[in-house]
Amino acid sequence: MRLGSGTFATCCVAIEVLGIAVFLRGFFPAPVRSSARAVHGAEPPAPEPSAGASSNWTTLPSPLFSKVVIVLIDALRDDFVFGSKGVKFMPYTTYLVEKGASHSFVAEAKPPTVTMPRIKALMTGSLPGFVDVVRNLNSPALLEDSVIRQAKTAGKRIIFYGDETWVKLFPKHFVEYDGTTSFFVSDYTEVDNNVTRHLDKVLKRGDWDMLILHYLGLDHIGHISGPNSPLIGHKLSEMDSVLMKIHTSLQSKERETPLPNLLVLCGDHGMSETGSHGASSMEEVNTPLILISSAFERKPGDIRHPKHVQQTDVAATLAIALGLPIPKDSVGSLLFPVVEGRPMREQLRFLHLNTVQLSKLLQENVPSYEKDPGFEQFKMSERLHGNWIRLYLEEKHSEVLFNLGSKVLRQYLAALKTLSLSLSTQVAQYDMYSMMVGTVVVLEVLTLLLLSVPQALHRKAELEVPLSSPGFSLLFYLVILVLSAVHVIVCTSAESSCYFCGLSWLAAGGVMVLASALLCVVVSVLTNMLVGGNASRKNPVHPSSRWSELDLLILLGTAGHVLSLGASSFVEEEHQTWYFLVNTLCLALSQETYRNCFLGDDSEPPCGLRVEQGLDRATAAWQDGPACDALERDKGHRSPSASQGLRGHEKWMVLASPWLILACCRLLRSLNQTGVQWAHRPDLGHWLTSSDHKAELSVLAAISLLVVFVLVQRGCSSVSKAALALGLLGVYCYRAAIGSVRFPWRPDSKDISKGIIEARFVYVFVLGILFTGTKDLLKSQVIATDFQLKTVGLWEIHSGLVLLAALLFRPHNLPVLAFSLLIQTLMTKFIWKPLRHDAAEITVMHYWFGQAFFYFQGNSNNIATVDISAGFVGLDTYVEIPAVLLTAFGTYAGPVLWASHLVHFLSSETRSSSALSHACFCYALICSIPVSTYIVLVTSLRYHLFIWSVFSPKLLYEGMHLLITAAVCVFFTAMDQTRLTQS
Repeated sequence: MRLGSGTFATCCVAIEVLGIAVFLRGFFPAPVRSSARAVHGAEPPAPEPSAGASSNWTTLPSPLFSKVVIVLIDALRDDFVFGSKGVKFMPYTTYLVEKGASHSFVAEAKPPTVTMPRIKALMTGSLPGFVDVVRNLNSPALLEDSVIRQAKTAGKRIIFYGDETWVKLFPKHFVEYDGTTSFFVSDYTEVDNNVTRHLDKVLKRGDWDMLILHYLGLDHIGHISGPNSPLIGHKLSEMDSVLMKIHTSLQSKERETPLPNLLVLCGDHGMSETGSHGASSMEEVNTPLILISSAFERKPGDIRHPKHVQQTDVAATLAIALGLPIPKDSVGSLLFPVVEGRPMREQLRFLHLNTVQLSKLLQENVPSYEKDPGFEQFKMSERLHGNWIRLYLEEKHSEVLFNLGSKVLRQYLAALKTLSLSLSTQVAQYDMYSMMVGTVVVLEVLTLLLLSVPQALHRKAELEVPLSSPGFSLLFYLVILVLSAVHVIVCTSAESSCYFCGLSWLAAGGVMVLASALLCVVVSVLTNMLVGGNASRKNPVHPSSRWSELDLLILLGTAGHVLSLGASSFVEEEHQTWYFLVNTLCLALSQETYRNCFLGDDSEPPCGLRVEQGLDRATAAWQDGPACDALERDKGHRSPSASQGLRGHEKWMVLASPWLILACCRLLRSLNQTGVQWAHRPDLGHWLTSSDHKAELSVLAAISLLVVFVLVQRGCSSVSKAALALGLLGVYCYRAAIGSVRFPWRPDSKDISKGIIEARFVYVFVLGILFTGTKDLLKSQVIATDFQLKTVGLWEIHSGLVLLAALLFRPHNLPVLAFSLLIQTLMTKFIWKPLRHDAAEITVMHYWFGQAFFYFQGNSNNIATVDISAGFVGLDTYVEIPAVLLTAFGTYAGPVLWASHLVHFLSSETRSSSALSHACFCYALICSIPVSTYIVLVTSLRYHLFIWSVFSPKLLYEGMHLLITAAVCVFFTAMDQTRLTQS
């Protein structure tokens, strides 16, 4: 079967997306779980240990508190309460922490630090899987055992107000609730007012046992303007007044109840210095946890400093406080200060129940649990506890009881700490079978792409895919039989759950057929190459072909980047790799411009020796006279001395362009500090976004938008020019409406809105420009001779994407967009045209600059740098599909805009019918190499210390990048089909 290079590459990338999806499903499995499911009913609690005497305590202890109120403030950092901001904006909370009846802790939240996994950790005590980052967008019902489930089973009445994620996780668990969407980050006022408006009514009532309030406004302010925004102080003051209202109400009601009440103030995660969250920086994982109750009265002068604990400890503590069984999957330990005021026997009973629960979980998830230090400490503690019970029942001397009890307490606390640590290190069991299936599919695709380079980059841009030979058929059926046998053996003998085994036979069989077909195609292509290689060695055509300096840079740069992905530091600081590569590329281009302008083309290989697409010199043996003609067509009929024909000022611009591009890249590096090592250092972005420099930011944003218009309008029709100008004006009006920039005539305006009307005004022009460009492309298919119409249509689509990016970018990032367009203009006029680069080299340069601009935006391999506020520009409510698409485009705007420019450039500047096919193939190949290599690396490094904090986020980014690449390849192929239709 004969396919074009572009179509073949698009199909390969689509298959690769499937393989990556299967791999990700296996790599991000469910965490450790108890085999005793909650649906099987409540198990009787473990009896109190005894040593020669029967214990009379076989039931759960009574509740410690009458009512429990949980106030969860989304994105509440520990320094917002315990630092200077807390002293200034939360005086009542600060008083309770320093002098009131409370216990304060700094609770560490494990990554991923996003809302849904953190709620699961708080209520179940378990460590959610990293894939919950994706599931956070659409939370399914929680089937694990939790404090909420146990409370409902015990007949307690639970009321909830706030983030609707709770309602999705715990459906039918609340007797009363009012959920608000957590994803519409532009709203930080009404989303909290909807919670507070219920307080007066519910606090007066006594028909509830547990009240949960989840406030979202602080998190939304962080996403909009960061942790240093003046809005943060106002929101903290509002939360302080809410806490005071709840606390005073609970205190006044304690006279009517036999037990004290408990007020819990906590955060689900913190907030990074950019206002986001999701990663593992100190600002994101450290959250305050304050337990307030009259039972915690302290003596004068008793100073209690916040202790560091795990967020998973909250579930066990709440269960004990409410007299409930500890959730079966909990890996947390009881916060002992909560019960240290109780009698010794109760304290030991609480600790014993906690250690029994952890030891059972350890037995079910660790085969060699008996050798675990925590389990040995637990057994020792239980024996000592039995001895203490025997002495207690015999009423021995109180001092002996106290000393032995203190020893047992210390032993239990040590056992709890060790057991919790052991379980936390066993957070997940990898689904190796699914990982291997995905890896095999991806590596087969990569191998096929590499083997197809000589044919795919030939002047015809076509290749033969062997699918019908008898040998192929026999091998195909044999491989299917082998894979089916392996599938049956693995699925029948697997002890743990396996995603691929859980698929239907139709779905699993389809993947096996695909893997078999890929293997057979690889074998056939390799066989044909070996046979053809013998013939070409007998009749060499151009044995003296050699690589150019630029080709060597592309090869070494790609290999170096791939190898760097095996080190955690290089993954964290990957932006440095791309900055180095584009800077080195600029220096190489500078050397090439000097050589061409002053030395001529003497150093160039003969036309017959220069490979048409410059990536693989294996095709040189196929290049003869017609290939040279194709090369000249691919270069737009330019003469070999194109650079020598330039006039004086144009020649100097050619010489200066690489250095101008280098200067632009250096300026952009200073705009956003990213990565991990230097992310905390001040940069131009922080300086511009501070409230003291809003005037400077306004001027810079206006200049950037003006530059964008000047650079983009040159290729648009008159209607699109007008739409672009009005759209960019609307972008500035939108940013002024939300308070990011100022109008010159209203420098001190405090009239801040959501900017919905202004943003939708821009969307109208974005859609109009995209519609005009699409119409021109369709018309160019009908009028085959109108080549200019297609060029204008492609540029208008590129212009529409630029306008959309301008709307979604933060104001301080608008220079990134302006510099991107400026570099594209310089490269087009003074680099690619005069130096006559081929399609492959141009494609790789576009890819490299697209990757560099991904990091120039401030992105990194850290989930916290994803600007989710871009997904809600112009929306007045949460709509999942537009929000996801806008967020994805806002994040990957750099690579997408460079890819769209590549399509336009190759369609307008080259007349070769194979240029787009070659570009599509090269784009797919250069993206597939790092993705395929990285999944092999993370498989081998799956037990690395930084697997969840460094390698796993990068894996999600690579999967998303591959999906974006698939969409780009589809666009390439569509444009290539248009060209073929016209020809």
